[in-house]
This record gives sequence, structure tokens and C-alpha cells, in this order.
Amino acid sequence: MSARELITEHLDLWTGAVTKKSSSGRGSNGKVKLTGVKRLRELILELAVRGRLVHQDQNEEPAALLAEKIATEKAALMQAGAIKKSPKLPEISPDEIPFDIPNGWHWIRLGELVKKIGSGATPRGGKNAYVQSGIPFLRSQNIWNDGLNLQDVAYIPPETHERMANTHVFPNDILLNITGASLGRCTVVPTELEMANVSQHVTIIRTIDPLNRSYLHYLILSPYVQSLVWGRQVGMAREGLSKKVLEQFEIPLPPLEEQHRIVQKVDELMALCDRLEQQTSDQLEAHETLVDTLLGTLTQSENATELADNWARLAAHFDTLFTTEQSIDKLKQTILQLAVMGRLVEPDAGDEPATVLLDQISKQKAKVTCGGRARTFPKVTDEEKPFPLPSGWLFKRLGDLAHVFAGNSFKSQDFNNLSGIRVIKITNVGVGELVETQDFLPPEFANEYSKYVVLAGDLILALTRPYISTGLKVAVCPDTYNQSLLNQRVAAIRPYLDQSFLYKYMQSEYVLGLYKARFGGSGLQPNLKMNDVTNLIIPVPPLAEQHRIAQKVDELMALCDQLKERLNQASETRNQLAEAVVEGALN
Repeated sequence: MSARELITEHLDLWTGAVTKKSSSGRGSNGKVKLTGVKRLRELILELAVRGRLVHQDQNEEPAALLAEKIATEKAALMQAGAIKKSPKLPEISPDEIPFDIPNGWHWIRLGELVKKIGSGATPRGGKNAYVQSGIPFLRSQNIWNDGLNLQDVAYIPPETHERMANTHVFPNDILLNITGASLGRCTVVPTELEMANVSQHVTIIRTIDPLNRSYLHYLILSPYVQSLVWGRQVGMAREGLSKKVLEQFEIPLPPLEEQHRIVQKVDELMALCDRLEQQTSDQLEAHETLVDTLLGTLTQSENATELADNWARLAAHFDTLFTTEQSIDKLKQTILQLAVMGRLVEPDAGDEPATVLLDQISKQKAKVTCGGRARTFPKVTDEEKPFPLPSGWLFKRLGDLAHVFAGNSFKSQDFNNLSGIRVIKITNVGVGELVETQDFLPPEFANEYSKYVVLAGDLILALTRPYISTGLKVAVCPDTYNQSLLNQRVAAIRPYLDQSFLYKYMQSEYVLGLYKARFGGSGLQPNLKMNDVTNLIIPVPPLAEQHRIAQKVDELMALCDQLKERLNQASETRNQLAEAVVEGALN
């Protein structure tokens, strides 16, 4: 099977194998990794370096003769003083050969193919040596497999560049990141970049003609060499891959003419992968827009009849709409939004109105304050009301509906990780979960700091960085943290009304949007004040309806989770099939 047939006959696998990712990255949709296309690129490169991508021609000069020519050229350069003399590298033993190569190919050390392997350097003065314009100073963040990214390139003065003569970068040099998370990223310097220098986290690989440097670039990007890059740096210091390690790499060398054919074929197939990736990304974005539009019609429905019509329109295409984790997450948010707007369950005229519930809450607050004057909060004005409410509902401030308090600033020396009273820190609060840790305070603090005691069922809200990409950092205090203490920059919310309904409201996109708008564009770290919490506007349904809403939301969320689980299983199957195709092609 040809490489092109391998792509076209398994097109559904390459485009359908996707995995969720946490953040945006270069070259793929912002919310998912196009795993199938990525694996296909790796397969193309691996087939290339094993001699399985293009045909062999027995009439071509074998690679062993090419290696001799390169050795002769290198010796002449050393004799002329054009490059430094280097010791002879050990021959590759049979035990070091990782796979078979075609007749006419040759195993050779990387150091024998190049006239320079050497990392860059830090200019004297470090970052203080940078200037607004001058000679480009390339760092690891500038090196990408598909080219140089010069958006945030640093510059050094020409005189500094001249002092750093040993780390000059020239067109057609290969640059390889040798430290950190970007280890292994590699690119060829374009001919239009006539002059540059490079940091110590990047190594320069300068080939000897007539080696095809594009072949060497693709070889370094292949899974084979990437496994050497990552495998042979394990346990090394921050310096990363040294020259001594790199020059020992075992390189499969094809005849020169075949190198050209390989590069041409890889270029062709990578362009095809680019098109597949773009088409898949476009389809995902179009799907996301369609889901947003149709779900938006639900929350924007002005009455029950319009909502029913819009739901029927969406339900008719349910199987094609909710086919990704992202679309199901958006469906969950729409369910929450409909719930808090009073559009998820049918109202019951027999329910006691919310005013009755508020009277009960007032009496309960009076008991808590021992008959003293409870704190009052501003009345919700008509201008502040975010959406119309059903009959029997009303808007109130969170402070009217719950006991809200912030944590205490305990001293660092008071904490231990062995025993005592459990403490809730800001690091414990996640999106919809409270992460348990072994953080404790002395037992006697229970009485001394009783006003900071948290009970099971309280809602816990992070005040510093209260939201992340996945939502608002609010969680329910579990039984394991009952009677725990609350640390600074965290708030506890002890509702007088149904906790489940309030929790679902706090998880809604509406509340998240309010707090995002509070800090959006400021460039500052979001920090909620207690007034931001207590003054939050809450829609209050009749108590009986709160119970029905919470029950319906739980029911629908469970269905969404089941749907997501089936999707994940199907996605895992596609990924496994893609891996099986790759393994089959290589074996």
C-alpha cells in the first residue's frame, strides 16, 4: 500500500481521531488535538527514515560512497582550518542498529555528517544586553518544527554579535532545542535570515555538502530520532543534550538521489496533512458555531411555546449536534441556564410563592443573630434584573439568602500535614470539586476560630483567580471536611434556601460571565471582594420548584455524562484503530 493510499483509505480514522486538550496550541483547533493527523505525520516521517516511503534505485550511488565524500570534504575543511578538528567517532556496532534499512543505505553517526554541532550562549549581561533592534537573538521559543517564529524575537547589538562569533547562525543551519519542554523542536534557518545568533538552549547543526539538509531536518523530527532526543537526555542536568550525546546519534543515510525523492514526497504528503488538518478544524469550528446558535435559541426563547418549538428543532438533530465533549459541555450549561431562568420545569400554581420562603429565611436569620439586627443588602432594582422571571419567583442578593463569610489568615507555622483540624485553602477549590489534601491546624483552633468553621454542604468559592477556562471555582464542602476551618482568600456560603439549586446557579454560565465581566480586560489578577459575593443577584423560585429543578438538572446532567462517556469510548476506539494502522504500516 502506497503512502497516499494509506492516507486516503483510512481518512475517517485520521480526521476522526481527536483528543481534548487543556489549552490552545499552534497548528490545531483550540479545544482539541487532531490526534489522528498528528499520528499520520509521524507515520510519514517514520516510513521515510526507514526507506519505505519512496522506491529504491539500485543504479544510484550507494550511501556508503556518499559518506566517504562527506568524510573527505570534512577532512579538507579541518586541514584548511575552516572548522575545528574533531576526534574520530566509534563505528556503529550491530547491537546499536535499531531497524533494518534498504540495500544502498548506510548507518552513520550524526557527528560524521556535519561540520558543527554546538549550542549557543548567553550574551554578557543576559537580558540586559537586549536592544530594540539589531541582530536577531534566537531562543527556544522561536524554534518551531514548521519554521522560525520571530514575533517575540530578542535583538542584540552588532558588537555583541561579533564577540559571540562561535554562535553565529547562518542560512540553512539546522537549529534544535536541547532543553526543557520544547526539547526536540527543530527547524532549518531560511535563506532570507542572513544573520542571527542563538541562546544556550538551542544547538546549531551545520551540515556538510552534498547532504540534503531537508532530509536531516525531517529525520530529526521523526519518531525514531525524537525517541533518541528524549531517551538520551533522561537524568541529565539543565544543560540538556550535549554535543557529545548528539554526535553519537545513529543516522540512517539514504543515497543522495533518494534523499531528494524522500524530501519531495514528505513535502507532498505533509501538504496533504495540512489540508486534512484545516478541513477538520474548519468542520469542528462550523459544528461549534451551529451548536452555539441552536442552544442560544433555547435561552433566548420568550415564552413556553417558542421554547418548545426551538427544542423540537434541536432534538431533531441531536445525534449530529452533540458529537463532541465541547458540545455536550455547552448543552450542560444551557440546561443550567434554562433551570435558573425558570424554563426547565413546569410551574405549579399550588406552590407557595418565593415570598413565603423569604419570610421563613428572615425568621431563620433572626434566630441565628439571636434577635439582633441582621445585615441588610441593597434591593435589586429593575435595571439590575438580568432576565424576566416566572410568576412566583423574585430576585434577591446572595447575602439575603445565605450566611457568607471569608476565611482567616492563619500563620504558615500553624499548618502541618499530619493531624489536627482540616483546613480549606484556595488550592483545594476546583471547578465543581473540592480537592482533598493533608493540611491541618491545631485542634484548639476549633474554639478559638469558631466563626471560620465550615460545615458539610457549605458552598466554597475561591476569591483569588475565582475562575479558569473550565468554569467558576466553586464546590460543595464534603462530609470529610465537616467542621474544618477556612483559610484566607476563600469564601464559604451557607444557604438558607435549597443548597442544590443555589449551587447549580453558581455553576451557571451566567454567574461565570458576571465575574469575568467584572475583571475582563483589566490585565489584573481577578480578586473577588466579599461585596462581589454577597451582592450577587439570585433568582429565587418557590421552594417546591427548587426541588423539582434540582432533580431535573441532576437527571439531565447524568444523561449528558452518559453521552460523553459513550463519545469518549468511541474516540478511544478510533485512536486505538489509528495506532493499529500505524503499527501495521511499520511492521
